[in-house]
Amino acid sequence: MDVELAAGGFCGVVLAGGTAVRMDGVDKAGVELAGRTFLAYAVDALVDADEVVVVGPAGVRTERPVTFVTEDPPRGGPVAGLLTGVDALLRTPRLVGVLAVDMPRVTATTMRRLRDAASGRDGAFLVDPDGRRQLAGVLDAARLAAVRPDLERQHGMALHRLLAPLDLAQVAPDGDEALDVDSWADLRDLGR
Repeated sequence: MDVELAAGGFCGVVLAGGTAVRMDGVDKAGVELAGRTFLAYAVDALVDADEVVVVGPAGVRTERPVTFVTEDPPRGGPVAGLLTGVDALLRTPRLVGVLAVDMPRVTATTMRRLRDAASGRDGAFLVDPDGRRQLAGVLDAARLAAVRPDLERQHGMALHRLLAPLDLAQVAPDGDEALDVDSWADLRDLGR
C-alpha cells in the first residue's frame, strides 16, 4: 500500500469501543472479513496518518504500531471516543481522521478523498447513498477543539450535536465504502 507523503499533520482515531448489541456484544475490531480483522482494514485506511489511536479494548493485533485507549468511563459514545483518541495523540495534528472500526470498505483512497474535500472547510464526512453521515471523516483539529464540550457533556453526546456548528463537506461513497456492519446479516451480505 502506497503512503501519501504530503499528508503530514494528519493523525487518525479508530472508534472500536461500541457495544455491538446486534452482534451479541462481540468486539468488532476482531471480526474477520476475507481473513482480515476489521481493525486491520481500519488501520490500513489510515496508512497516511502520522499516528493512529484506537479507542477500544486492546487485544486485536495490528501490523502497524497503534496506541490503544478507552474512554473514562468506558462506552461513552462516539464523541467521547473521538475526543479521548485526540487527547491520546502524541503529535499535535492539523487534521484528524476518524473512522468506525465496523466500516471495512473504507480505504486509504476514501480518506484521501475526505481530506481533499475538507480543504478550506472544517472537515468532511462520508455519507451513505441516502445522504446520512457515516462515521468516516476528517476534521480540522483546531475547529474540533473550538467546539469541544467539557468532559462531563461529551459522554453520551450525539456526534451530530458536536459537529453541528462546523462547515462540513459531504462526500458521496464510491461503491460500498459507506457500508457499516451492525449485525451478523450485514457481515454475511458484505462477504458475498
